[in-house]
Amino acid sequence: MSQASLDWDHVWIGAHLATMRTGAGAYGALRDAALAVKGDRIAWIGSALEARRRLASQPVPSSDATGLWITPGFIDCHTHLVWAGSRAAEFEQRLLGATYEQIARAGGGIQSTVDATRTASEQSLLANTLSRARTLSAQGVTTLEIKSGYGLELDTEMRLLRVAREVDRHVPLSVRTTFLGLHALPREYAQNRREFVDRVSGPWLDAIVAAGLADAVDAFCENVGFSLEETGQYLRAARAHGLPIHLHAGQLSDMGAARLAAEHGALSADHLEYLDAGSAQAMARSGTVAVLLPGAYYTLRQTQAPPVSLLREAGVPLAVSTDCNPGTSPCTSILLMLNMACTLFRLTAEEALAGVTRVAAQALGLLGDRGSLEVGKRADLALWRIGQPAELCYGIGSNPGAGVVVGGQSA
Repeated sequence: MSQASLDWDHVWIGAHLATMRTGAGAYGALRDAALAVKGDRIAWIGSALEARRRLASQPVPSSDATGLWITPGFIDCHTHLVWAGSRAAEFEQRLLGATYEQIARAGGGIQSTVDATRTASEQSLLANTLSRARTLSAQGVTTLEIKSGYGLELDTEMRLLRVAREVDRHVPLSVRTTFLGLHALPREYAQNRREFVDRVSGPWLDAIVAAGLADAVDAFCENVGFSLEETGQYLRAARAHGLPIHLHAGQLSDMGAARLAAEHGALSADHLEYLDAGSAQAMARSGTVAVLLPGAYYTLRQTQAPPVSLLREAGVPLAVSTDCNPGTSPCTSILLMLNMACTLFRLTAEEALAGVTRVAAQALGLLGDRGSLEVGKRADLALWRIGQPAELCYGIGSNPGAGVVVGGQSA
């Protein structure tokens, strides 16, 4: 065998692989396997026996992974990771019976986080964000989406996006940034919604695009957020800039936001507790992923779960994410979200695991690059001390992680 045929930088031998490839059986599982990387790409996948045979004549740096499982690195495809302050007082209010809508309309909710975030320094925002990102990384997350939205003024929104862009220089993962321009109406625009929507959709978006700070956009299309007309204006502006779209849709009511997302070819519609069959079918036709956020459902003590069976029947792919944010999902555990997706939303363990790997990659427009273990894809791997993949969804509060590889390099 020629040297060129074994052009590997490192190989893991003896592990069981949950490749998460479609059409490859349960979890795309390969037992007693090996995986080699070259640079930041997966270069070869095969049996441990074949890997050992090849290495006998051409030594390559290797790791004995016998007894471990390797999955694609997890992808947390919906987070609001950059913020300052605390919303613990609102948590207490909800325990005493106040609703999310009541708190928001009284000036709390998102606005209270905006007030704290606007006055926080960029350094303090970065320090807090890195702490959250490191916790997610330790649970196998190798790709992280981070939204802005707690500035509600151009300078602060840009500061949040700059902080998000800085994260992967300090934590071994890759970041995708999202300009959540329409998140809440700031109090200074309380009497002039139109001007705020015009600014966000015009000069603010123009400035953020010119600075190269956003990979996508998002909006909170909801009765306590922004109307279909207002959201549509913003999404049209984003499309004119060539930016992909995500949309908070159907969290508190069904006002047609999921259908709007589909009409604009959105990568994802997120939350979806309230969704009708027509909107699910429209999402399926447009290829829009449903991102399920059990942490928010749990924290708000909602009683109407997303219609998972309806989404399955329509053929809408199901992703799962932490929705890490200070008000409705103060969670930095992707593993807990796997458990909640199964217990609260009745996903199968395989669906949940696909939801933080292959389908989460699709929700970010990255499926061709990551999300499954396949030759040529990015070598983002998570190693686990488990006996079967379902244990990743079964455990509550445990972390059986044995290591993370990001871009071919052990983290």
